[in-house]
Amino acid sequence: MKDFATSGLNDIKAPVSQELDTFAGFFKQSMRSNVPLVDTIARYIVKQKGKRIRPLLVFLCAKACGEINDSTYRGATLVEILHTATLVHDDVVDDADERRGLSSINAVWKNKIAVLMGDYLLSTGLMISLRDGDVYFLKTVSDAVRRMSEGEILQIQKSRELNIDEPTYLKIISDKTASLLSTCSEIGAASATEDANIRKQMRDFGENVGMAFQMRDDVLDYSGKRSILGKPTGSDVREKKITLPLLHALQAAPRKEAHLVLKKIKLGAQGKDLGYIVSFVQAFGGTDYAVQKAEEYSVRAINCLQPLPDSPAKSSLTLFVRYVMERAK
Repeated sequence: MKDFATSGLNDIKAPVSQELDTFAGFFKQSMRSNVPLVDTIARYIVKQKGKRIRPLLVFLCAKACGEINDSTYRGATLVEILHTATLVHDDVVDDADERRGLSSINAVWKNKIAVLMGDYLLSTGLMISLRDGDVYFLKTVSDAVRRMSEGEILQIQKSRELNIDEPTYLKIISDKTASLLSTCSEIGAASATEDANIRKQMRDFGENVGMAFQMRDDVLDYSGKRSILGKPTGSDVREKKITLPLLHALQAAPRKEAHLVLKKIKLGAQGKDLGYIVSFVQAFGGTDYAVQKAEEYSVRAINCLQPLPDSPAKSSLTLFVRYVMERAK
């Protein structure tokens, strides 16, 4: 199997490259508005081109399970609009000034407009489903929105308390990250097949790859220059988020040293304290443990693909799992 260094996203996208090109116009058109300011902001958002990971999963899963059709494009548009809406709202919450190399919506048009634009995007995505009778898509996405909101609130609560165990951590990342990737995989499959078992397999694929994705990102917060999600190293500690690498190290370390680390985090770790905590996590096996757990989820994800017939799309889904695990190497 190729690794990321020799393949990259272009190879992963190859089986659906034409569909992704068509999707770009579909997505742009879906956000159009007769209100000039809304339309201006929508066009600005389109300029903030990301990797389009979520539409990619929708198209690959659809092609691996059957044929891409009009409902596949609607499903991909729905999840990308939902994802974009959450990013706009996140930038407001985080007071972020930049998104994908451009000034954030809240930095340019202020918080009130940004929040309302996020609401507009969310409602637009839901209306696309209602207009074309994609009730299954609507139900699936609505559940993802609920889970994402609950996961974010739970993480905020635990960050304030600095009190978290592994099952709670797993629930948080399942709801915050894996839920949307699971939705992408399930919607892609649902657009191409009525087979309930295959739909479930693809939903489980997305859930597992989403868990591996977030764990890998949490590892890179302690070992890379920047994480998969683009955050600078140590940002989780500065935000008082206890992720799996730190959680494991706290459990493995002597109680006195673990208490000292928690105290530094509570007081707002910066500079040398931040470096101390990163070294602490590595010394007590936190990053190694999290990598091992991420690998377990990646294996589960690949196993979910076994019932599918061999195809270029299936191969790309397998390669995508390795991309998640190996990207920073």
